[in-house]
Amino acid sequence: MARHAILAFVAWLCLTCVGAAQTLTFPALTGRVVDTAGLLSAPDRAALTASLADLEARTTDQLVVVTLKSLQGTSIEDYGYQLGRKWGIGQKDKDSGVLLIVAAGERHVRIEVGYGLEGTLTDAATKIIIENAILPSFKSGDYAGGIRSGAAQIIGVLEADETSVPAGTAPNATGDAHGAETGKLTWPGIALGVFGVGLLIFCAIHGGGACRALMQILFLLMFSGRGGSSREGSSSFSGGGGSFGGGGSSGSW
Repeated sequence: MARHAILAFVAWLCLTCVGAAQTLTFPALTGRVVDTAGLLSAPDRAALTASLADLEARTTDQLVVVTLKSLQGTSIEDYGYQLGRKWGIGQKDKDSGVLLIVAAGERHVRIEVGYGLEGTLTDAATKIIIENAILPSFKSGDYAGGIRSGAAQIIGVLEADETSVPAGTAPNATGDAHGAETGKLTWPGIALGVFGVGLLIFCAIHGGGACRALMQILFLLMFSGRGGSSREGSSSFSGGGGSFGGGGSSGSW
């Protein structure tokens, strides 16, 4: 009897070790749209990226669209919340992240919702979005259309939730992702401006080829957008440290 118990324990331990060894791998967070399955055209990705950046500018919520070739043998629910945690989508103090996940190989789709938005994007709401806005297009082979429609519906729900941004902190229509107006001078921009004025005065007094070269460099920096203004959709996009607990809904086609 004791021998059977030992053998059973050893078998369980082996299975546990094998399961632990089968860790999931996740794609790199290269932007607001991570199309590893190649379901979207370049214009589709650009348009989605702009919409998602605008959402964050208005609400501080982060929505990321990701397409996968495979779920690596796990469920889309398990993969979804782990991916959300890995990337840290959403603001850390609000857990205000959302993932729209499309697993092309298994024909599954999921809206994964961060802790802080589970009261807004409820399981019922995400289920309706999947059933009505996403799956009809997917079933006809229009993946781009389904993703666009689903993202638009999610954005509509989040933007309608005025409580997602504390009173007095909401950016205006031209704000960036952190509440600063696009084009508003930041400290690097102010420093560059002060340096430019000083350089202009120096060159007016002393002149010379070196001054002309420095002025050209200054103008290049200003017009390349490195003077401190925000640029949405750049490769520097990253999650804000939000977390996930499995909220959301899934569907298949």
